This record gives sequence, structure tokens and C-alpha cells, in this order.
Amino acid sequence: MKKQKKIGLYFGTFNPIHIGHLIIANHMVEFSDLDEVWFVITPHNPHKKKKNLLEDYHRMAMVELAIDNYDKLQASNIEFGLPQPNYTVNTLAHLEEKYPSRDFCLIMGEDNLKSLHKWKNYEVILERYSIYVYPRISEGVVETQFNNHEKIIKVDAPIIELSSTFIRKGVKDNKNIRPMLSPEVWKYLDEMNFYR
Repeated sequence: MKKQKKIGLYFGTFNPIHIGHLIIANHMVEFSDLDEVWFVITPHNPHKKKKNLLEDYHRMAMVELAIDNYDKLQASNIEFGLPQPNYTVNTLAHLEEKYPSRDFCLIMGEDNLKSLHKWKNYEVILERYSIYVYPRISEGVVETQFNNHEKIIKVDAPIIELSSTFIRKGVKDNKNIRPMLSPEVWKYLDEMNFYR
């Protein structure tokens, strides 16, 4: 029987996608047992203000530009068609239905693992899916129930202290943030005059 492809789902608004996202995604696909990583572009995070969020299709276009030369990375707009605000547990169910031959896993930073117990139906997620966690410097502690959990796989990825918020502010303040973005994404942002 053919082995199911193991897909790591990397959720985010990617507003904009930067080299930190690429480093993490590429590390996950090269140094763990994941076959592919899909960037799942979130239309609107229920926990974030929407005012400085670029249109969904612009963020999708930038993700596609950023990963164009990476065979094992893909962009997914699966959440664009789902009711808002959307929750990860619903997206996972939807993806399983659409791609029954794939084995889906979650990718998250350690900062998100610390708040996983507040997620909608987090027990269902943990029961059915593996979670690949990369290190992040953040406040707080991981709940004891998640320590040494069989479904939580810690991946020794590089710690990237770079955020989309920092990049947006840099653009607004007229700083040169080009090294933080792939050249294609920088060109797109610049030509569209985003975040200024």
C-alpha cells in the first residue's frame, strides 16, 4: 500500500510572508518526516484586528511568489471559502474531506502551544492530529498536559525573531526591510505601495 503523504499545515495571516516563515517551513520539510508544508492563509484571525490586514488574494499572491522555487512548499486558500471567523478544527475536517489520501499535521510555534488549551475543540485536534512545534521565545509556560504528549513533536528548528508586524512598521517608517523578504515579495509590496 502506498504511504500517505504527510502534510504539515502552517497557518497564518502571512501579512506579509517573510524569510522567517520560509526558514521555518523549509526546516520542517527537510528535517522532520513531513513530505510537504502547506501555508494555510487565514482570511481573518478571530483574535486579531482586521484593519491592517491586506486583502486575502494579495497575501495569497505573495505566498505563491515566495515559495515558487520550493517544490515541497504549497499555498492553500482553503479557508477563504469557509464561514468566518474560522477555527482550525473546522479547517482540518474540511481538508480531510477534500484530500482523504493525505495525512495532515499542524505546525505551530511554542508560543501557540502555550495557548492551545484555549483553542476551540483542542482535545479533538490532539486526538486526531500530530502537532509539530518549533521553538519561539515567548512569555508563559506550556500546560503540563502537553509536556511529553505523544502527538506533540518538538522540532529543533532555528529560533527566528522576525515578525510581519515589525516589517509593516519598517515599511511605514521608510526603513529598508528588503533583506527580510524574498525579492519577489519585496517587489510586489513595493509596486503595490502596501503598508505605507
